[in-house]
Amino acid sequence: MSMRQRPLSSALHRLLFGGGTLLLCSPLLALAADNAPQDAATAASSTPASPENASADKAKLLGNVTVTAQSRSQEMQSVPIPLQIITAKQVQTLAATDISKMDIFVPGLVVSADQPTQPSYELRGIGGSGFGAGTESAVGVYVDGVYAARTGGALLAFNDIARIEVLKGPQGTLFGRNSAGGAISIITNEPSDKFEATGTLRYGNYGERYGNALVNIPLNQDMALRVSVLDNQSDGWVKDAASGKHYGGNDDWGTRAVYRWNITPDTRVLLAWDHEQLKQAPHPAFGLIPPSSYMQLPAPLNSMTIPPYPANPATYLDPLHSPLYNDAVGAAETRRFDGATLTVDHTFSWGSFTSTTAWRNFDTFNLGDYDGTNNYNIYLDTANIEHNNSWYQEFKLSGNTDLIDWVTGTSFYLEKSHQTSQVDVNTNSVTTLILNNFASQVGWPLVDGLIPTMPQLASLLGDPWSEQVRNSQTITSYATYGDVIWHLSDKLNLTTGVRFTLDQKQYSWFIPPRYAPQLDATLAALPPSGNPIFDSLVLPEFEQNLIFTPETAGPIGVLTQKRDNWRNVSPRVVLDYHFTPNVMAYGSVTRGYQAGGFNFQQVGGTYAPEHVTNYEGGVKTVFPDQHLLFNVTGYYYTYDNLQGLSLQPAPAGTNGVPEYVISTSDQHAHGLEVELQWIPFDNLQLGLNGAYIDSTYTHYISTDNKNLSGQPTGTPSFSGAANLSYTVPDVFNGSLVYNAAYGFRGKTRCNADSGFQGTCQVSPNFPVGTSQQSVDMRLDWNAPGDHWGVGIFVSNLLDKRYVTGVDNTAAPLGSAYANITPPRTWGVELRAKL
Repeated sequence: MSMRQRPLSSALHRLLFGGGTLLLCSPLLALAADNAPQDAATAASSTPASPENASADKAKLLGNVTVTAQSRSQEMQSVPIPLQIITAKQVQTLAATDISKMDIFVPGLVVSADQPTQPSYELRGIGGSGFGAGTESAVGVYVDGVYAARTGGALLAFNDIARIEVLKGPQGTLFGRNSAGGAISIITNEPSDKFEATGTLRYGNYGERYGNALVNIPLNQDMALRVSVLDNQSDGWVKDAASGKHYGGNDDWGTRAVYRWNITPDTRVLLAWDHEQLKQAPHPAFGLIPPSSYMQLPAPLNSMTIPPYPANPATYLDPLHSPLYNDAVGAAETRRFDGATLTVDHTFSWGSFTSTTAWRNFDTFNLGDYDGTNNYNIYLDTANIEHNNSWYQEFKLSGNTDLIDWVTGTSFYLEKSHQTSQVDVNTNSVTTLILNNFASQVGWPLVDGLIPTMPQLASLLGDPWSEQVRNSQTITSYATYGDVIWHLSDKLNLTTGVRFTLDQKQYSWFIPPRYAPQLDATLAALPPSGNPIFDSLVLPEFEQNLIFTPETAGPIGVLTQKRDNWRNVSPRVVLDYHFTPNVMAYGSVTRGYQAGGFNFQQVGGTYAPEHVTNYEGGVKTVFPDQHLLFNVTGYYYTYDNLQGLSLQPAPAGTNGVPEYVISTSDQHAHGLEVELQWIPFDNLQLGLNGAYIDSTYTHYISTDNKNLSGQPTGTPSFSGAANLSYTVPDVFNGSLVYNAAYGFRGKTRCNADSGFQGTCQVSPNFPVGTSQQSVDMRLDWNAPGDHWGVGIFVSNLLDKRYVTGVDNTAAPLGSAYANITPPRTWGVELRAKL
């Protein structure tokens, strides 16, 4: 649908102020993932669009400002914002099933997805590992312009996507919700007027079995239906040494259906349905405590063997070369996701109107081992159980004149979520906690003396014990925004934009008494001991909450509720100057915001809203004759109250375990990003991306009371990626294509809290927080017209393995575990297209 250019009324001139940013999508960058050499040559030498057409398209480039399928075609180097495009071809080349499988090839992006229902996103060092009710990420994930409610429903398998746009820096003016640190915009394909049917099958090591299929059916000249399905299965790359259970596998199935109806030449309706079902083992927890170090307790607990307390990092096992022992009862990670989106757009003589209505629902369950052993005497598992339902409504208007391109809109967001944080132990591990607490206070000799005088302890063993925190949250968010690109001259543009936001949250906490019915029956029948030490020091510990206690979490058995609201104005100003049609320089100042909230494991706990100010400048260049693109961006930001999830130690003198709580910090950073794409000749395409950042705390007191002000935040200084694609034509009446990709991420910059958080070196026996690299390669043969093809691919070719972190949740039990990266994977692929 096209728009006729007419002058705006004076009323609209007064109403619409804002800045039109957005997507850089270079044809050369797209070509770096395209295997058709004739297209590469054509695009590299194409002339820029006329100024009139370019200006008409600028305000419609952003994913959530797009109103027609045609407006997804982006002007080369025309938008003053740093952005990396991931094309559908690149996703296929890397055999990536979600964005976490390729984040190392996007410098500055980190997607941690050991637990896909609890992922974390980070851009330019900003993100946070929050999950569930009460936590939100500073990097917003959007699917066709609709915010993905919570991280629990954000990391979905790729299903018929057109491209992914990774926008760096605050994107609040147009994207809005929770994009203070950046935005990841996933754009899917819409039904077309041409019949299409495609399918892909993959088979690889570790039992990998993957398939997807797509059919696009034009129903008549005004209607079309597009349906896609995928199924991703694998056995897993590690087995439990005792039980033989597989971990690290996939069991993910999804479908997507989109219906398009052109009601009139100027009115279009899109109705999309998404469904996903995930069911797999939880993340493997590799224990670090050697079983040979376990010691046997004296009578009457001589049936118990426990690790020495406190744990000695000098004796830790190397998790990269040690067996897996996990014994969590009911261990699983599951998710059911459903979503529907209705889009209606209409073209008027003066512009376009778009209405987007979206509903999202997901249920997740994630229960895994947190002691890293199969020792019943230190048993500890945790579960995160979520239910989330959200509605989103947005109305947008957009248009253009010779003077300005504009977009304005208003949105409403409603979310209702429920979360249960559960910790499961047993009376053996409770006994271990109590004895270790005694040991930490008065030493083992007293414990050795106590045990023989307390035979009643032996009668309390062998029973399960569970504690919970139950949270509910209702979020209501209203926003209105305006965005205008002012064409001050043929070469100079000024972008001004602003978003007004009102966030309202209502939150509740409920901590029930610990659940241990078998133990309670034993306690009820327990005869008087006559032992004052047992009666006054030990027995009360078995009769009350041990983990979520009034001292650490809040009142037991009492429903507590709070509500609050936050208002914000997020402006953006950008000035860009085109020295030539192929050389542009720009500078911008942008504010970002994320609402405050509530600490989900601490009754009544609140945290302040985030605010970021980002200063940025860059140059974008294209040299058509040389088939070369070169961009460079420099930035500096200050961040107040960045929200993150940190492990907090249990208070001294208690028998509890550390808890993950939301903490806030102030940070600042400066950085530089470089992008180079080059096509030296038709069949060879090269790419290089690099990022440097220096990120430090300006003010932060850690959860264990360390002052980290002036210290690094942990973000690596350097990251980079390189890619190569070479096509050999006329091979068996088709083409042979070789692709290689290299990704690098520098070592973690450690601070005084890194050891307890497990992100840096904790033991001399293995490295943590080292630099990482990955090499992926692929060789394809494509038939003419890409009607069918075969390929072989390998991920992590060099089989580089890394310890990504150590979890100290079970430290009071004398244990700890590590997370490690998967090994090399490879596979073969068959593709067909009608």
